[in-house]
Amino acid sequence: MKRYFTTLLLNLICLCASFAQKNNFQSHAVQTLDRIYQKFGNTENQLLAEKYPFDNNFKADYLNNNQQAAQQKKYAYLWPFSGSFSAVNALLELPEVKNTYQKVLDEKVLPGLREYRDVKRNPTGYASYLNTAAASDRFYDDNIWLGIDFTDSYIHTRKTGYLQSAKEIWDFVKSGEDDQLGGGIYWCEQKKESKNTCSNAPASVFALKLFEATKEKQYLTEGRRLYEWTKEHLQDPADKLYWDNIHLNGKVDRTKFSYNAGQMLQAAALLYKLSGEKKYLQEAQELAEACLVYFFEKTEDQDYPRLKNSNLWFHAVMLRGYIELAKLDGNRMYIDIFTKNLDFAWENMRGEEGLFTADWTLKERNKSKWLLDQCAFVEMYARLAKLGR
Repeated sequence: MKRYFTTLLLNLICLCASFAQKNNFQSHAVQTLDRIYQKFGNTENQLLAEKYPFDNNFKADYLNNNQQAAQQKKYAYLWPFSGSFSAVNALLELPEVKNTYQKVLDEKVLPGLREYRDVKRNPTGYASYLNTAAASDRFYDDNIWLGIDFTDSYIHTRKTGYLQSAKEIWDFVKSGEDDQLGGGIYWCEQKKESKNTCSNAPASVFALKLFEATKEKQYLTEGRRLYEWTKEHLQDPADKLYWDNIHLNGKVDRTKFSYNAGQMLQAAALLYKLSGEKKYLQEAQELAEACLVYFFEKTEDQDYPRLKNSNLWFHAVMLRGYIELAKLDGNRMYIDIFTKNLDFAWENMRGEEGLFTADWTLKERNKSKWLLDQCAFVEMYARLAKLGR
């Protein structure tokens, strides 16, 4: 009897600790999003600045377009702004705050997002900068991230307008594929020079989520095909991670990013969930371990692997893959490692203004904060809160 009550007490303590952690992470996500709108927002519209404090000399080097990157922009480019969509979507999945963030999605995020929607070019898609400015490049991966978010919004609310937006984006994404290299989606509509993991791996996830939302088999077929194309052309056979892109001449950029591996991890997990084919589960588990080896590092002062410095949003996208896998195999090891990293970040990486530095080593504490970094933390805290750690 004594042993029974001891076990019961221990279980109760663990349950209370789990509940407290969930509440903490939910609170962290809410607080950080509030800071984002306070520091990056304005009273004129629902758009957000890209940097805080505002930086007149900021250049968006991720555009691969020197002319556009050099132009001073008052508001964020599409990619960083889209991070607010993912962040609010993650909060929308938490029952305690769902109604609050449904309103934020409909009254802040989506009105701002419409400023990037380009109907002048066919098919309709989202441009990298506002449609009231000079025409800017349109990136297939930017649009895919939005498509995933619209599909998630539909899955969790069943509002048909979200699904219509997702399908409109899918049509744009499909226009970015041809027979060069045996298929695959380009990175940029205006520079059809390479086919990238960041446009094909999430396109697979996008298609598989559309299948979940609609049960239309064409999306399952597309998701599987895009996954296999990416695996064939861009996986490193040595460590099972993914290179960044392949040019039309066959030259491969062998850079490896956590979001590329994370999206292939999520796609593999979804394929196993939807098809029941065990090879996809094995590939997901193999890739999960490879990510741990490559994108984390051991340190002397921490008893868990620490995330390596990289784009913080890339890590948030990798977390999506780990969560999808954990739902299937019940292995919470990777989730626990992320949890410890996010606990560390809250205690050590936030400044007085409530925004995060991007350096896990704490050696650099730049005053300038990037919108997408902050959105990534909101998303990660919200997703971990949903798990009820």
